[in-house]
Amino acid sequence: MKKRHSIHVILAAAALLLAMAACTKDELADGDRLPEGQYPLEIARITLGVEGGEAQPWGTPQTRVSEIADGTGSEFSAGDLFAVQIDGKEEVGTYTVQDNNTVKAETPLYWSDTGEHTVTAWYPAKSSTIDLGNQSQSLAYLLYATGTGDYQTPVTLTFAHQLAKVRVTPSDDALGEVQSLQLYTYTQCTYEKGEVVQGSQEGWIEMKPCEYTENGATINCWEANVVPGYTITKLQANGTEERELSSGITPVAGKFYNITLDKDKGYTDDGQGNYIVTTAEGLKAVADIANNGNLGINITLTENINLTDMDWTPIGIDYNHQYTGTFNGGGHTITGLTVTGSDQYVGLFGHIGSGGTVKDVTLEEVKIESNNDMSAVGGVAGRSYGTLENCSVSGSVSGSGIAGGVVGYQSGGFLTGCSSSATVNAGGVAGGVAGLTDSGATLTACYATGDVTLESINSGGNFVGGVVGSNTSCTLKACYAWGSVTGSGSGTIYVGGVTGTNDEGTLTACYHANGTVSGPAGTTGGVAGRNYKFFNDPVITACYWGSNPDTGIGYNEGGSTTIETTKVTDGDWLDAVAQMNTALNESGWQYELTGALPTLKKQ
Repeated sequence: MKKRHSIHVILAAAALLLAMAACTKDELADGDRLPEGQYPLEIARITLGVEGGEAQPWGTPQTRVSEIADGTGSEFSAGDLFAVQIDGKEEVGTYTVQDNNTVKAETPLYWSDTGEHTVTAWYPAKSSTIDLGNQSQSLAYLLYATGTGDYQTPVTLTFAHQLAKVRVTPSDDALGEVQSLQLYTYTQCTYEKGEVVQGSQEGWIEMKPCEYTENGATINCWEANVVPGYTITKLQANGTEERELSSGITPVAGKFYNITLDKDKGYTDDGQGNYIVTTAEGLKAVADIANNGNLGINITLTENINLTDMDWTPIGIDYNHQYTGTFNGGGHTITGLTVTGSDQYVGLFGHIGSGGTVKDVTLEEVKIESNNDMSAVGGVAGRSYGTLENCSVSGSVSGSGIAGGVVGYQSGGFLTGCSSSATVNAGGVAGGVAGLTDSGATLTACYATGDVTLESINSGGNFVGGVVGSNTSCTLKACYAWGSVTGSGSGTIYVGGVTGTNDEGTLTACYHANGTVSGPAGTTGGVAGRNYKFFNDPVITACYWGSNPDTGIGYNEGGSTTIETTKVTDGDWLDAVAQMNTALNESGWQYELTGALPTLKKQ
């Protein structure tokens, strides 16, 4: 079969005249009966019926089995063989299209009487199974025709496509990225006498590359002929990149369906400020949308995101541009976030405002750096007034000012179930989870397992803690650190296994273990480097540490504060777990000892 490759929606009109040599009309044999084998069926022409409807019609007066030159129709090719039947009788004739657009009778049919009869025809001539799975080189066709005539009147057969045609046309910005296209539908169907019996074997079918000319421009596309009745909801580019159709199509036989494939923006929005993100490019685009005056939008990830080698501008770049929407990671992972330079607020988010929320996201292999002496840097956020929930960070976080594994500076708001295994280094304040907390912030069930280092660059007070560097008027509940905590450099340095300084704060059921706590004598403690009172007494309840130094509080200015710090010297944390769980009471969190050290579980 000859195939022509250009394809478009509407089939061009052009009749294919098929003639046969007619026998002489002999006298009637008996009444209205005709002599057997004397009056052959004459086929005047073949056309394709045009159907209207919501889809575009696949056909004008043309048909078949290859596409015409401009891609707007189909035609018979020399050698195509179709079957013919009169009145559904058992006898079937076969006819072959010739090069000169005539028809040769391979097995002719003859009229048996003078009456008018219905003639049916179909292509392919023999009933069988069509394999639709790979149409990358050749399209599949199935045709059925009807006509009426008698022994004196040549028959016009009007064929109709029994499959449906689907074309996918990539837009200009998507075209260069498409190497192949597949549709998910039936990959096989059985047929009898040109009509579909049953589709089967759901799966991906390969589409055929094509091109057509429109307004003088060459348009590239892909197409396939499909079994009608199966609702198509998705396609796939390049064998891996699956896309859902904006609305499914249920093809009807003889109809043509065109799908425009736009470049995947990597996100969708509902027009109400809610964005669904599926790719790194999409996340970057949505970050730009937020930073350009839409910081209240809600962002939800539905796929893992890889930001490796991608420039990133934190969402909410400064105090005057704070993110106030909800970012829902959906339990997904963002890999390779890198932000370096001299910005003040650095992280996935620069500045999160009151009411802003980031939750259920894991950041892996981050590299967050700022050489700004006033910087606040963190894996999730540089500075936050909002809520961080179930956020996890790995990689490295460092800044000349304040640095925290999850958040650099948390002012008010809440951190719940957040963790970091990142190494943290700062020149002023460093914490495994948060660098600095104040204004009544609450940290619950947060922990850090990475090493935290302070290399101070100023002559004033400097703070480093396993969980929080500097905790002012805030509550830490069920928080712990496993990494080494180290402080050195100029000025006064406070080093604590849980927090560098606890200024009028509350620590409940917190601990440090595993790594070492190292810093200047007198300002280094297994739980807190300093316990300090401005106006109100700080409170430390049921807190533990399991390595050097010998004291739980390095420098205590806590007034009449309650201080319950205990060193676990024998590696047995059973009693510590019992005491911490008693202190936690009905907080919704409890410690469990399934390994060498306590871990948290939510009740």
